[in-house]
Amino acid sequence: MIKRVGQRYRYHGAGFTIIEMLLVVSIIALVAGASGVMYFGTYKRMLVEKAAREVLLAAKYARVIAVEKQASCRLMLDKTNNSFLLTAPGSDSQAQDGREVITNHYSKPRQFAGDVRFEEIQITSRALYTDAESENVVVFRPNGTADMSVLQIGDGKNHCTVYISAATGKGRIEPGEAMETGLEVFDLDAEQW
Repeated sequence: MIKRVGQRYRYHGAGFTIIEMLLVVSIIALVAGASGVMYFGTYKRMLVEKAAREVLLAAKYARVIAVEKQASCRLMLDKTNNSFLLTAPGSDSQAQDGREVITNHYSKPRQFAGDVRFEEIQITSRALYTDAESENVVVFRPNGTADMSVLQIGDGKNHCTVYISAATGKGRIEPGEAMETGLEVFDLDAEQW
Protein backbone atom coordinates (compact mmCIF):
# COMPACT_ATOMS: atom_id res chain seq x y z
CA MET A 1 0.00 0.00 0.00
CA ILE A 2 1.38 3.37 -1.00
CA LYS A 3 0.39 6.48 0.98
CA ARG A 4 1.06 10.05 0.14
CA VAL A 5 2.54 11.96 3.00
CA GLY A 6 3.20 15.52 2.01
CA GLN A 7 5.21 15.43 -1.15
CA ARG A 8 6.78 12.02 -0.41
CA TYR A 9 5.33 8.64 -1.02
CA ARG A 10 5.75 5.90 1.60
CA TYR A 11 5.33 2.19 1.13
CA HIS A 12 3.71 0.38 4.09
CA GLY A 13 3.84 -3.30 3.16
CA ALA A 14 2.44 -6.14 5.17
CA GLY A 15 5.42 -8.46 4.38
CA PHE A 16 8.24 -9.94 6.43
CA THR A 17 11.80 -8.77 6.72
CA ILE A 18 14.71 -11.03 5.81
CA ILE A 19 15.64 -11.34 9.51
CA GLU A 20 12.17 -12.59 10.39
CA MET A 21 12.30 -15.12 7.54
CA LEU A 22 15.72 -16.41 8.64
CA LEU A 23 14.52 -16.75 12.23
CA VAL A 24 11.50 -18.84 11.21
CA VAL A 25 13.62 -21.06 8.92
CA SER A 26 16.19 -21.65 11.68
CA ILE A 27 13.46 -22.62 14.19
CA ILE A 28 11.98 -25.06 11.69
CA ALA A 29 15.44 -26.57 11.08
CA LEU A 30 16.03 -27.04 14.83
CA VAL A 31 12.68 -28.75 15.34
CA ALA A 32 13.23 -31.01 12.31
CA GLY A 33 16.71 -31.97 13.52
CA ALA A 34 15.48 -32.83 17.02
CA SER A 35 12.62 -34.92 15.69
CA GLY A 36 14.99 -36.74 13.31
CA VAL A 37 17.27 -37.76 16.19
CA MET A 38 14.27 -38.97 18.20
CA TYR A 39 12.96 -40.93 15.20
CA PHE A 40 16.33 -42.63 14.61
CA GLY A 41 16.58 -43.68 18.27
CA THR A 42 13.02 -45.03 18.20
CA TYR A 43 13.73 -46.92 14.98
CA LYS A 44 16.77 -48.66 16.51
CA ARG A 45 14.78 -49.58 19.65
CA MET A 46 11.99 -51.00 17.48
CA LEU A 47 14.52 -53.18 15.58
CA VAL A 48 15.68 -54.70 18.90
CA GLU A 49 12.09 -55.27 20.07
CA LYS A 50 11.18 -56.88 16.73
CA ALA A 51 14.16 -59.25 16.95
CA ALA A 52 13.18 -60.26 20.51
CA ARG A 53 9.57 -60.90 19.40
CA GLU A 54 10.81 -63.05 16.50
CA VAL A 55 12.92 -65.18 18.87
CA LEU A 56 10.00 -65.51 21.30
CA LEU A 57 7.61 -66.55 18.53
CA ALA A 58 10.14 -69.11 17.27
CA ALA A 59 10.42 -70.51 20.81
CA LYS A 60 6.64 -70.75 21.14
CA TYR A 61 6.38 -72.48 17.79
CA ALA A 62 9.21 -74.88 18.73
CA ARG A 63 7.29 -75.89 21.87
CA VAL A 64 4.12 -76.50 19.84
CA ILE A 65 6.00 -78.59 17.25
CA ALA A 66 7.74 -80.67 19.96
CA VAL A 67 4.45 -81.49 21.68
CA GLU A 68 2.51 -82.05 18.46
CA LYS A 69 5.08 -84.29 16.74
CA GLN A 70 6.28 -85.93 19.99
CA ALA A 71 9.88 -85.22 19.00
CA SER A 72 12.45 -82.76 20.31
CA CYS A 73 12.61 -79.44 18.50
CA ARG A 74 15.70 -77.26 18.64
CA LEU A 75 16.02 -73.48 18.53
CA MET A 76 19.53 -73.00 17.16
CA LEU A 77 21.13 -69.62 17.87
CA ASP A 78 24.00 -68.42 15.69
CA LYS A 79 25.79 -65.68 17.61
CA THR A 80 28.34 -65.17 14.83
CA ASN A 81 25.79 -64.42 12.10
CA ASN A 82 23.14 -62.96 14.45
CA SER A 83 20.56 -65.44 13.24
CA PHE A 84 18.45 -68.35 14.44
CA LEU A 85 16.45 -71.26 13.06
CA LEU A 86 14.31 -74.20 14.16
CA THR A 87 15.16 -77.82 13.50
CA ALA A 88 12.91 -80.84 14.02
CA PRO A 89 12.17 -84.09 12.27
CA GLY A 90 8.97 -83.90 10.26
CA SER A 91 7.26 -83.42 6.93
CA ASP A 92 7.34 -79.61 6.88
CA SER A 93 11.11 -79.39 7.23
CA GLN A 94 13.86 -78.98 4.67
CA ALA A 95 17.28 -80.66 4.91
CA GLN A 96 20.12 -78.17 5.20
CA ASP A 97 23.68 -78.96 6.34
CA GLY A 98 22.56 -82.31 7.74
CA ARG A 99 19.78 -80.67 9.79
CA GLU A 100 16.07 -80.65 9.12
CA VAL A 101 15.30 -76.92 9.21
CA ILE A 102 11.66 -75.94 9.61
CA THR A 103 10.58 -73.70 6.74
CA ASN A 104 6.87 -73.05 6.47
CA HIS A 105 4.36 -70.22 6.90
CA TYR A 106 5.10 -69.96 10.61
CA SER A 107 8.84 -70.42 10.78
CA LYS A 108 11.94 -69.92 8.67
CA PRO A 109 15.59 -69.08 9.37
CA ARG A 110 15.90 -65.45 10.46
CA GLN A 111 18.73 -62.96 10.65
CA PHE A 112 18.60 -59.78 12.70
CA ALA A 113 18.50 -56.42 10.92
CA GLY A 114 20.93 -53.57 11.47
CA ASP A 115 23.31 -53.75 14.45
CA VAL A 116 21.02 -56.08 16.43
CA ARG A 117 22.78 -59.14 17.85
CA PHE A 118 22.69 -61.75 20.60
CA GLU A 119 24.52 -59.93 23.39
CA GLU A 120 24.30 -62.71 25.95
CA ILE A 121 23.16 -66.32 25.80
CA GLN A 122 22.69 -68.42 28.95
CA ILE A 123 21.28 -71.91 28.49
CA THR A 124 21.02 -74.52 31.21
CA SER A 125 20.35 -77.87 29.63
CA ARG A 126 18.89 -80.92 31.31
CA ALA A 127 20.91 -83.13 29.00
CA LEU A 128 23.61 -85.22 30.62
CA TYR A 129 26.09 -84.41 27.89
CA THR A 130 26.85 -81.30 25.91
CA ASP A 131 29.00 -80.86 22.85
CA ALA A 132 30.31 -77.87 20.98
CA GLU A 133 27.45 -78.00 18.48
CA SER A 134 24.75 -77.86 21.17
CA GLU A 135 26.28 -74.89 22.99
CA ASN A 136 23.79 -72.32 21.67
CA VAL A 137 20.81 -74.62 21.25
CA VAL A 138 17.56 -74.50 23.21
CA VAL A 139 15.87 -77.90 23.17
CA PHE A 140 12.07 -78.16 23.46
CA ARG A 141 10.91 -81.63 24.53
CA PRO A 142 7.72 -83.58 23.71
CA ASN A 143 6.41 -83.17 27.29
CA GLY A 144 6.36 -79.35 26.94
CA THR A 145 9.54 -78.65 28.89
CA ALA A 146 12.62 -76.90 27.53
CA ASP A 147 16.13 -75.88 28.44
CA MET A 148 16.10 -72.89 30.80
CA SER A 149 17.33 -69.94 28.75
CA VAL A 150 18.10 -66.25 29.03
CA LEU A 151 18.73 -64.60 25.66
CA GLN A 152 19.70 -60.92 25.70
CA ILE A 153 19.25 -59.21 22.35
CA GLY A 154 20.40 -55.66 21.67
CA ASP A 155 22.43 -53.19 19.67
CA GLY A 156 24.70 -51.88 22.42
CA LYS A 157 22.27 -49.19 23.56
CA ASN A 158 18.82 -50.83 23.43
CA HIS A 159 18.24 -54.23 25.02
CA CYS A 160 15.46 -56.83 25.32
CA THR A 161 15.73 -60.18 27.07
CA VAL A 162 13.85 -63.37 26.22
CA TYR A 163 13.37 -65.75 29.15
CA ILE A 164 12.36 -69.39 28.52
CA SER A 165 11.14 -71.42 31.49
CA ALA A 166 12.46 -74.97 31.92
CA ALA A 167 9.35 -76.38 33.57
CA THR A 168 6.79 -75.13 31.06
CA GLY A 169 8.83 -74.28 27.97
CA LYS A 170 7.02 -70.95 27.80
CA GLY A 171 8.80 -67.68 27.15
CA ARG A 172 8.43 -64.01 27.92
CA ILE A 173 10.13 -60.76 26.91
CA GLU A 174 11.42 -58.16 29.34
CA PRO A 175 12.79 -54.81 28.20
CA GLY A 176 16.34 -54.07 29.28
CA GLU A 177 19.40 -56.14 30.08
CA ALA A 178 19.29 -59.68 31.43
CA MET A 179 19.08 -59.90 35.18
CA GLU A 180 21.70 -61.92 36.98
CA THR A 181 19.64 -65.07 37.26
CA GLY A 182 22.32 -67.48 38.32
CA LEU A 183 21.05 -70.30 36.15
CA GLU A 184 21.80 -73.41 38.15
CA VAL A 185 20.34 -76.87 38.39
CA PHE A 186 19.82 -78.22 41.89
CA ASP A 187 19.83 -81.93 42.63
CA LEU A 188 17.01 -82.37 45.13
CA ASP A 189 18.20 -85.88 45.96
CA ALA A 190 21.58 -84.62 47.13
CA GLU A 191 22.16 -84.14 50.84
CA GLN A 192 23.28 -80.54 50.50
CA TRP A 193 22.61 -77.99 47.83
